[in-house]
Amino acid sequence: MNFNYVNYYTINSGTLSYLMGHLMTNLDNSNKGVLAHVCEILDCFSQERTDLGVRELSRLTGLSTSTTGRLLQEMKERGILQQNADTKTYSMGIRLLNWSGVYLATLDIRAVAMPIMTELLGMSRETISLYVLDGTDRVCVERLESPQNVRIVARLGLRLPLYAGSAGKVILAFMSEERQERILNAVPLQPFTKHTITDVKVLREELEKIKQQGYAFSHGEWIQDASGVAAPIYGPDRSVTGALTISGPSQRFNREVIEQYGREVVVAAMDISRLLGYNSHPSSAHYRKMP
Repeated sequence: MNFNYVNYYTINSGTLSYLMGHLMTNLDNSNKGVLAHVCEILDCFSQERTDLGVRELSRLTGLSTSTTGRLLQEMKERGILQQNADTKTYSMGIRLLNWSGVYLATLDIRAVAMPIMTELLGMSRETISLYVLDGTDRVCVERLESPQNVRIVARLGLRLPLYAGSAGKVILAFMSEERQERILNAVPLQPFTKHTITDVKVLREELEKIKQQGYAFSHGEWIQDASGVAAPIYGPDRSVTGALTISGPSQRFNREVIEQYGREVVVAAMDISRLLGYNSHPSSAHYRKMP
């Protein structure tokens, strides 16, 4: 099944810095200094700081006000930035949106994730699955099966609610509170097995624990005797868009294994997120040992 991932992502400074970084490698050395400063300026913008003035950008980048002002003017003339006529502050321009659209149109989350999923498979020898958020559900868009005789297999195209299983719970835990509330209020918590969480209060407590430790795990919540460990995948707009999971028979998932897989899947999911344009660093991923 084909997905248009442009619809999942919006422009942000992380994506733009990625684009500018690639542009830098294709230009001669004489221009690299200027482009490095351009990237530094673009990195100052975020969803919290959409409009910035010359002095503030000078302070944030460490460039002189004259250099900052000259670069801003050139970026404005080329449509990279735009300037508010009243406040004189700068914000991102339409040209960056065009560049970002070209970059995002070429992204296929499955192709981006596959090398990382292959590494996880080699490390764990358990089934590795990739899910994307779709409305109030998660959909399996890619998976690598365990080579072991007894294994868990996630069918491509499989659609499941978010409240059951590690992948669904981790997506639910890391989405915005507003969206989480809408889903919890709209979706009845129907049991798949005796281990499915069907009490919304218990589920809220579980989601809070997941946010604290950075990953989710489940034991038999939608398939009896199946366990999974999952971490969130983010898009360029910093919102959770999917999850990466390691799953297998519960008998192979003891406490030590869960902690190991938790560490590995958090880093792997963050690597995928960064390749998709998420502006963060693996070290910023939350991870805490199980109590």
